[in-house]
Amino acid sequence: MAFTLPQLPYGFDALEPHIDAKTMEIHSQKHHKAYVDNLNKALESAPDLAALPIEELLRVVKTKAPDAIKQAVINNGGGHHNHSLFWEIMGPHGGGEPTGAVADAIHASFGDFAKFKETVKQNGLTQFGSGWSWVVWNPTATKLEAIKRPNQDSPLMEGLVPVFGVDVWEHAYYLKYQNLRPSYIDAWWNTLNWKAIEAKLATAKAGK
Repeated sequence: MAFTLPQLPYGFDALEPHIDAKTMEIHSQKHHKAYVDNLNKALESAPDLAALPIEELLRVVKTKAPDAIKQAVINNGGGHHNHSLFWEIMGPHGGGEPTGAVADAIHASFGDFAKFKETVKQNGLTQFGSGWSWVVWNPTATKLEAIKRPNQDSPLMEGLVPVFGVDVWEHAYYLKYQNLRPSYIDAWWNTLNWKAIEAKLATAKAGK
């Protein structure tokens, strides 16, 4: 079955003023759609891989994808999964500090929320070129970690589980923030849906 573009769980303007409506429209309907379309095209010659859930596909892409399509699946499969997660962990009336399991996990790994925010921000600022600043669950270490990765490389390829992250490709922020990536990251924190993130963390801990 072909992969499909997910519907945004809110309107294009729902994250205003932090992320503008035009960026959300282009980002979700053009950029994300291109990843889905190109992923499906790449997998036309590998129906066994096309039948896998996207998470499992990314976990095995480096070992099971034919060389002729491997990089295309990494790029576009990662782009599809990364963006699907990105839309889900944001929402209107978001932001603030997390409570419950997310807060506990952050404090256990980073000491306090302010230090955690700064670590995630610096990862986003120091990611040269395009990429993501990720907060992942490391099932081996059984803790949250903050990492950065280039392009659309998915943490799933390393056995890590992305819980949430910020897209620092220029197309994610340039219409509103131009070259001011720090301002974009600062604003992005105001969009976070901590309930959704808590659900992602629970799923990651459960090994699903």
